[in-house]
Amino acid sequence: MHQMLEYRAFIMGLDGRIELRIDLMCEDETEARKRAKVLADGYDVELWNQDRKVAEFKSE
Repeated sequence: MHQMLEYRAFIMGLDGRIELRIDLMCEDETEARKRAKVLADGYDVELWNQDRKVAEFKSE
């Protein structure tokens, strides 16, 4: 059985503050990046794994 990893996607407001947190359970970082990038629809998104910033996606 493969261990799932926990990531957090933070939806950022125009003022640069967090508006929403979405918890993601993913098999690996590649899957987490794909899922977080989809969320960048009109909002910037930051993807985190514990205290490590994995990626940042700008609004499309």
